[in-house]
Amino acid sequence: MVRLVDVAKRCGVSVATVSKALSDKKDIGEETKEKIRKVCEEMGYFPNSSARTLKIKRSYNLGVLFVAEDDSGLTHDYFSHVLESFRMEAEASGYDITFIYSGQSPDGESLNAPVALRSMSYLERAEYRGVDGVLVACANYYQPEVMELISSNLPVVTIDHSFDHCSSVVSDNVRGMSDLIEFIYDRGHRKIAFIYGNNTSVTQNRIASYYRSLEERGIDPPDQYVRSAVYRNPKPSYDITLELLDLKNSPTCIIYPDDYACIGGLNAIKERGYRIPEDISVAGYDGVYISQILEPRLTTLRQNTEEIGRKAARKLISQVENPKTAIIEKIIVPGRLLEGGSVGILRS
Repeated sequence: MVRLVDVAKRCGVSVATVSKALSDKKDIGEETKEKIRKVCEEMGYFPNSSARTLKIKRSYNLGVLFVAEDDSGLTHDYFSHVLESFRMEAEASGYDITFIYSGQSPDGESLNAPVALRSMSYLERAEYRGVDGVLVACANYYQPEVMELISSNLPVVTIDHSFDHCSSVVSDNVRGMSDLIEFIYDRGHRKIAFIYGNNTSVTQNRIASYYRSLEERGIDPPDQYVRSAVYRNPKPSYDITLELLDLKNSPTCIIYPDDYACIGGLNAIKERGYRIPEDISVAGYDGVYISQILEPRLTTLRQNTEEIGRKAARKLISQVENPKTAIIEKIIVPGRLLEGGSVGILRS
């Protein structure tokens, strides 16, 4: 029996596009509709087959919720790579993706969005779009609208945040920070400062791992070494770096929230006339492209964005297609330490 996915492959389009064409949806061009109808006729796929597909109540469309509070939008290296991997895996399985929301803040809806969508909750948008499930890629997970979506009957997978009743795919931030500390410690550093980012579960895990990793090595860092900044914002890291350098007992190595924020620290250090790593060492986090073209090349923890996106797509599709056997689980994806030249060997 010819399946919808067979028609999609022959036409070089997604299953969702074939379904919409056969349902005469307005967002599919007439030329595409005609091509799909012709292929259906050639392959022996007739309307009654389409009707059987509609009975399973599946749109072959996955929703994505992305709310970037740091104004980075989809230019954020980490999330853009995760979402690209998610898209590729979803399309390989015959699914399209639709953003049910993509903006900078919960209240900052684009004026270009349809009026009907502006007053809808995230769950209502998902239902309006008719998606089979939703990936919550980036959001304030404690916002009521997000909690409503996650608590609904719609299959949901979250990135970098875990709930008891919802599957998640998370980067191993505990091990990542531990690997960074181990590398820095093995190069002779004992006075290690940590500038962390926004207060999220990711940040909390990194902070806890920082303290635990140092404690295991008999080190109790002074409170002045652990400072709060902002992800992907060089300015706060620049200011805090100057304050750390002014300490009487200043650190020999500083770990930054991410590779972009680290640039602020590099500027502050160079402004003071210090050399990296001869006078002070630095380390980043994320392993984005820019970290590997800096001079010296940045020591950082590369998160496996490709695997995170791929596993998120597979898990969400599994929940959509096999709801009775779907298991709620937390999938942890390890990263990889990139040994750059920004952490020097400290000789006593």
